[in-house]
Amino acid sequence: MTANSQPFYQLMPDTVIDAVESLGYYSDGRILALNSYENRVYQVGLDEAEPLIAKFYRPERWSDEQILEEHQFCFEMAEQELPVVAPLRNASGESLFRFGEYRFALYPRRGGRAPELGDPDHLYRLGQTLGRIHLVGAAHPFRYRPELNVEHYGYDSVALIAQDFIPASLHEAYVSLTRDLLEEVEAAFDRAGPVRRLRAHGDCHGGNILWRDDTPNFVDFDDARMAPAIQDLWMLLTGDDRNELQLQLSEVVEGYNEFADFDPRELHLVEALRTLRMLHYSAWLARRWQDPAFPHNFPWFNTERYWGEHLLQLREQFAKLREAPLVLL
Repeated sequence: MTANSQPFYQLMPDTVIDAVESLGYYSDGRILALNSYENRVYQVGLDEAEPLIAKFYRPERWSDEQILEEHQFCFEMAEQELPVVAPLRNASGESLFRFGEYRFALYPRRGGRAPELGDPDHLYRLGQTLGRIHLVGAAHPFRYRPELNVEHYGYDSVALIAQDFIPASLHEAYVSLTRDLLEEVEAAFDRAGPVRRLRAHGDCHGGNILWRDDTPNFVDFDDARMAPAIQDLWMLLTGDDRNELQLQLSEVVEGYNEFADFDPRELHLVEALRTLRMLHYSAWLARRWQDPAFPHNFPWFNTERYWGEHLLQLREQFAKLREAPLVLL
């Protein structure tokens, strides 16, 4: 699908305002595009009211059923008074709307700053909140949303890059290295055994958490899917010092265990999930390369230098996969 054939790529401010006003919210004409590449997200000013956040969904990524499952997950968490930013509903209880060719949702604007992931108190509070989120997430599974697995995040990503993107000079090295990487990832899942999957945030990095009034507010559940609990914990870890990582993880898990039981077997999956994220990220950029926003915002992607550095990072990750897993202190 090219930029010329997909109206999503040419979403204009007037259309955004018209869509918001179609639901009875009257704009003051101010509109600010926010940093979002998978979808299109805007802050829209309102007459005599706080601005709203309008999220326009990328076509052909999620079905209506999959989007509504994410919304329902957020509503369930909000009902438990969890600090998540759920979409707004109209008088009929609807949260997914259409305007012309576009699907969109509206959210309240929530201010805040990024959490301090080096602060033990912040990590402990993040663990507490994630424990409560996962209690809700474990209540029942997603019906339509997929599972985070090695097949999609790993093998499918590698196949795409190997076929269409990796330079010929690096092709053999890439195929060989990723084959070995995925063998190690599979072995890590085997060592962990049959761990539970639950409805998880899926993309729980610091940019999706707003710290406000000593509380972490979780936003953007767009990547929510069935996954092991550790998927929402490992991305809170920062740095390369093993002892420091174990201290950070111990703080998170201590808070987590106040509300949910963390399965220590999932520690085998930390580096495996990190590897899958690295492979999936490159494939995500590749899949979106026809969207004009991607060459503009990621000009370094798909260059000889990028792929050389990517291979170096994957080699370093291969070494980490062969180390003993982190332990709780």
